[in-house]
Amino acid sequence: MKSVYDFNVKDRQGNEVSLSQYQGKVLLIVNTATGCGFTPHYDPLEAMYKEMKDKGFEILDFPCNQFADQAPGDNEEIHAFCTMKFGTDFPRFAKIDVNGETADPLFAYLATEKPFVGFGKGVKGFFLKKFADMNNKKYGDKAYIKWN
Repeated sequence: MKSVYDFNVKDRQGNEVSLSQYQGKVLLIVNTATGCGFTPHYDPLEAMYKEMKDKGFEILDFPCNQFADQAPGDNEEIHAFCTMKFGTDFPRFAKIDVNGETADPLFAYLATEKPFVGFGKGVKGFFLKKFADMNNKKYGDKAYIKWN
């Protein structure tokens, strides 16, 4: 595999989706949970999506129940929760694992192929670091942030 565009993932109904359809777009690939302290981040994610989706930006949401069972429910229940509570409109895919032997191949690729190298020194880097630091002052130093 050379890039994320070479991967297929499952949509909420279990159908194969080729990420090649997102070629040429800026992707924010996120693993999410609906029952954790970060769940309210759906609001700024949706605001960013509404502002940027017509400019070639996509958020690809992959629910994950691997961290303290904080994404309970099936794919459709999770989708209903996110759309009703936060009004999310960005693509949401099937629930997956993101770590370990059962990790989805896309997330295994992201974890090994694109290590975090920092937020950069520019204006965007400054704001990304501020956003990441809102909940965890050392978040920007973590190796599990991946760039592609």
